[in-house]
This record gives sequence, structure tokens and C-alpha cells, in this order.
Amino acid sequence: MSQAKIYYTLTDEAPMLATHSLLPIVKAFTKTAEITIEVPDISLAGRILSTFPDYLTQEQQIPDYLAALGALATTPEANIIKLPNISASVPQLEEAIAELKSKGFALPDYPSEPKTPEEEAIKARYAKVLGSAVNPVLREGNSDRRAPKSVKEYAKANPHRMGSWSAESKTEVVAMEEGDFFGTENSTTLTQATSYRIVFTSLEGERTVLKELAPLQKGEIIDTAVMRIKALKAYVQRAIARAKEQNVLLSAHLKATMMKVSDPIIFGAIVETYFKDVFSKYQDTFESLDINPNYGLATLYEKIQGEEKQEQIQSAITEAITQGPRIAMVNSDQGITNFHVSSDVIVDASMAALVRAGGKMWNKDGKEEDTVCMIPDRTYAGFFQAIIQDMKQHGAIDPTTFGSVPNVGLMAQKAQEYGSHDKTFQMRAEGTVTVESEQGEVLLQQEVAPGDIFRMCQVKDLPIQDWVKLAVNRARLSNTPAVFWLDKGRAHDRQMITKVETYLKDHDLTGLDIRIMDIKDAMRFTLERAREGKDTISVSGNVLRDYLTDMFPILELGTSAKMLSIVPLMNGGGLFETGAGGSAPKHVEQFLKEGYLRWDSLGEFLALQASLEHLSQTQNNTKAAVLAKALDQANAQFLAKDKSPARKLGGIDNRGSHFYLALYWAQALASQSEDKDLAATFAPVAEQLQKEEKTISDELIAAQGSPQHIEGYYYPTFALTDKAMRPSTTLNQIISLL
Repeated sequence: MSQAKIYYTLTDEAPMLATHSLLPIVKAFTKTAEITIEVPDISLAGRILSTFPDYLTQEQQIPDYLAALGALATTPEANIIKLPNISASVPQLEEAIAELKSKGFALPDYPSEPKTPEEEAIKARYAKVLGSAVNPVLREGNSDRRAPKSVKEYAKANPHRMGSWSAESKTEVVAMEEGDFFGTENSTTLTQATSYRIVFTSLEGERTVLKELAPLQKGEIIDTAVMRIKALKAYVQRAIARAKEQNVLLSAHLKATMMKVSDPIIFGAIVETYFKDVFSKYQDTFESLDINPNYGLATLYEKIQGEEKQEQIQSAITEAITQGPRIAMVNSDQGITNFHVSSDVIVDASMAALVRAGGKMWNKDGKEEDTVCMIPDRTYAGFFQAIIQDMKQHGAIDPTTFGSVPNVGLMAQKAQEYGSHDKTFQMRAEGTVTVESEQGEVLLQQEVAPGDIFRMCQVKDLPIQDWVKLAVNRARLSNTPAVFWLDKGRAHDRQMITKVETYLKDHDLTGLDIRIMDIKDAMRFTLERAREGKDTISVSGNVLRDYLTDMFPILELGTSAKMLSIVPLMNGGGLFETGAGGSAPKHVEQFLKEGYLRWDSLGEFLALQASLEHLSQTQNNTKAAVLAKALDQANAQFLAKDKSPARKLGGIDNRGSHFYLALYWAQALASQSEDKDLAATFAPVAEQLQKEEKTISDELIAAQGSPQHIEGYYYPTFALTDKAMRPSTTLNQIISLL
């Protein structure tokens, strides 16, 4: 077995379908450089199956590929191409379980309200699959995301549509004024290594351990914060009144996928407050049906199906919507509101789309309207407030002249809020929550009331040092100013600023422009420069990394899926993420209905190029270097000739775009002079692909226009999916010659 390996993940939805078409091409091309491509299954269905081997037959069991990849990520050999995967909400998890059961996998049902210790244990096992369960395991490094030069130039020459902004726009972000995570946060840096536990003490003095002993490192920053449920519900009432008074839509923007413990609870509080009369009037019915507002209206409607009060409840909900401010819609045609499912509106994507659309969201009639955006926690609401303020003042940005905003993000070892799930609890009683050392010393504490959300976060010292180093390197390599987005008004950031200032002293900063600014000033400074066509590196924590790498790519390029997303792993390996977008369920819907897949694989092409380059350097594989260089040329040609999916039936789709990548890549390899063997291998392939271009295009387009039957959504039949995604026998034959 060859030493050189690339791990190309099998994930979900549109990228999973695309993999069936692209991977055979990638395997054939990379084989010529003695590179093996392994395909670990980290799809939602795959992760469910690997969690319950004891419920499956020997033949049905699959390894825990995610755990294996997590271990691999800590080694110098790691070379992982990570495609977007589903961050499952409870309804998605339940759908996937039902599909797997229908295929003969005897899995247990998901017990949303466990009644027995056995059900508690099953729920805990499923919890590991929920939300953003993949990224924190693989991200053993910090993040370097930027728009490749060819992509940026293409966007400037072919600008995407931007909605216009008016100074009179009524769109605004409303946040809490007290009782949020920002207002209650306290933070400290550990002077020595220890272990900690999280303990709740009731008013009567009874102690309950919420989290058993876990290690803390010297120099680690820890913080605790509380979202007070009373203050949250009072704030939602004010936001409702504000939207009504302004006669605009009401919308809620959270991250229930990544913040899988806290944000569904916050979402539930919003739903319950908006429909408070309905929840109060039908309290007994809802209790008997196990209706939980955290799961949104979609689950509520499902659970009242066939109940005697079904029509009454539906009428009461319709009446509440008529009385209250209009709710922003996810799908106007199907009547799906922002309050149907917690994971339907994800703040980083939804707010970027809103800014691009001139501050608008859809109403129930499919028309665009201004909106009051509820982003409860002040920690990050200011990010969106600042950009909306700028748009009102200066108008929409012009993609043909706008500068670029690359990001260096602190991410390694489950940094900050994105690693807080196992330290987040909703309180059942009044009392105090303490973070105690092994010796019983109180490190941090918070007063809590019933319903409050307590959260503890950590960030280790080595990732911070690595992040500062990465920022300085990027600033020097690109000769671009770098701004650390850190807020002196926030407890956690004050600890961070001390470290950043200390670690910057370890580097030669001669000729570099490196600053620390709070969110609003950083946004103002960055936008001012970008409007002048200048680039500015944003250096941010984990959550802002997420928001920045959706917002700016969507404004600059029209999508976040075309970003180069590299994670230099701290032990020397490389993780290459394909863009920053999601897994595009609507693309799958269209594919199943009419055989057209509009997923754009440019993110995969860019990641593969970076992965091959990394492999050539770490394994001294000169053929991999030639493949990488040729792929870079092919990517530039792919963009110049506009071979991305046409987005309409009868035009080029995802499969056609893969053919053109293969053609341009083979041509670049055939015409290079660095490696004569590779040139000789690819010359006949390039010639054949060129000669058969019309036949292949015709075969690919002939496959469009009819429903696709692949026996599943989360776990389709492999052979049927392969057949659907590789309908050109001519192309398949040419690729098989390699």
C-alpha cells in the first residue's frame, strides 16, 4: 500500500451526490502519482449506524470513521478533504432513523422525553450525532480562509446581483439589554494545571454535580455566562412590539446546529412568547402530547394531527400570527415560517443573505420586506448591527470593486462557545452554579433561576499562540493589514487581549500593520477599506470566524462555497474544507424531482488542489506537485470558461462541470514539461475527452428531466446513486483508461 493517502469524506445531501460523480475522476488522476484516496463515511446515517453496533447484525455494522479521523487529525500524516455535512436537528435525526429502520436496520427510536434509564442512555448516545458533531472533532488546528485570486477576479468580472439599500430601511437588529451571556459573563486565566467539575447548589444547600472532573491546562482561559430566561422572554416581547410598531417582519436568527444545547432553548422561548396565548390556553393538551416549543411549529403541527382539538389549535395559531407582527418565511409557497424548525434559519447564512438582499426577508406572499431581526445575545449582535448601519449609510457594496476580507480564525481544540455543548445546562431550580477545582477552590460562579441557561467555555493556550503566529504569517505573506476582532467590554476578550499582546511580542512585526479593535470599530475599518478596493485580514475567535466567513464571501463572491478553507493542523497535518456553505437540501430536492444537480463543486476543486500541494511538500511527492499545479490551471480555466452549473434544466449541471474539470486538468497535465511520464499518460486522455466533448455533454444532458430513484435521502443505495451521478458511458470509459 502506498504511503501517500488523502482522506476524502463521504457526507450528506448535495455534496454526497457530487462525490459519486467527482471521486472516480479524482481517484483515476491521483493514482498516477501513487496516491490512495480513502473515503470515510461521516454522513449523518453513517454516524448513526456507527453509534449503535449492538443493535445491528455483523454485516450492517460500520466503523466509527469520525473517531478515527479525529485521531488521524492529531498526526503529521493527516491529509483530509472535508465536505459539508448535515448538522442534524432533532426532526432530521428522526427522519434519518426512520429511513434506516425502513431499510432493515433495527435502531432504537429517538426518545425526546425519556421515561426510563434505558431511554436516557439511548438519548445520550444520539446526542453525539446531533448538531455540529463533526467539525469540532476534526478541527485540530486554526482556520485560514480566503478567496483564491482566480475566484475573486471572476466575481469582479461577473458580479452577482445585490439588493439595494436605502437610508430609510426599517431593518434592524435588536438584542437584549441585560441578562444575556454578554452581560453575565465572567472569565479567568488559569495559572496552573488542574481538574474542574461543575456543581449546582440549591438554595437549600443540596449539591448536584453537573459535569464530572475534567482536566484544565495551565494558561487556559475559562469563562461562564448565563442567559436569564425571564430577561429573554421580556426582550422577545419588546421585539414583537417593535416589529408591530414599525409594521415590518419579525425574524429570529440563531445557530441551533452548532449551539445545539443553548440555541434550541432560546428558539423555544421565542416561539412560546410569540404564541403565549396559545401555549397558555392549551397547556394541558400540549403537556399530554409532549409538545416542546424548542422543536418549533413543525413538530407541534405533527403532534396535534388527529387530536380532537387539532382544528381549534390550528385556528388559534393562525389568529396569533394575524394579531402579532408578520413572521419572516423560510418557504412562502409551503407556508413554512421562521418559527417552524430551529435549524431552518442559521444566523451566519441568514444574515449574510439579508445584507446581500438589501435588508429584506420574504413574507407569506413571497414578497420582500424589511424586518426586525432578533439576535438576543449582545456578544455578537453588534457584528450585524454594525454592517447594517454601514449599508444604510453608504448603500450596498459593489462586487466589481470591493476588496477582500480573508479570515484567520481561532478554532483548534474546541475553542470558545463552539466547544461548550458538554458544559451547557438548563437549570431546574434557583441556586448557584460553581466551577470548582479538584481541591474545591471556586474558579468561577453564577447565580441561576429555573429555566436559565448556564454555559462554560474554554480556550487553550497553545491554540492561541498558533492563531497569533498564523495571523502574523498571513499578514506578512500577503502584505495586508490584520485586525484582531476583540472587545474590551467583554470579560472573555479582555483575557484574550492580554494573551494576544503578549504573543505578538514573540514575532518580528517590522513593516506589518496589526491592530486590536472591538467588533463595531473593526467592521467600520474593514468596510471602509473594502469599499476602497483594499483587503483587510480579519483575525477572530471561533464564532466570529463563522460569521465573517459567510458574510464577506457572500458579499464579495455571491457564495461562501467558493472559499479556500485550509486548517493547518497543529501537529503538521492538513484539513481542507470545501467552502463554508452548507449541504444544500434544496439542490437534492431538485435532483430527485428532475434529475438536475446544481451543486457547484468549485469548493472541492480548490480543496483538492491545496491538499495535493500539501501532500507534495510533506511527502516529497513531485508528481503530486505537478498534479496540483495543473489542477490550479484547470480551476482558472474552469472559471474563465464559466463551466459551473447553469442552474437550469437542459444546461450544464454538477456532473457536466466535473467533465470539464477532467478535460482541463488532463489538458494541463498533457501540456506540462516538468514530468514527461505524466504528460505521456494524460495526452491520450485529454485528446479523447476533447474529441468526445459533444457526445459526453449530450449523454449528461439526456440524463436530466426525469425523477431519480436512488432509494433514500440520508442513506441512498450506493449503486443506484453511482448510476444516477455517472450517466455518461463515454466519459466513464475514458476515465477508466487511466
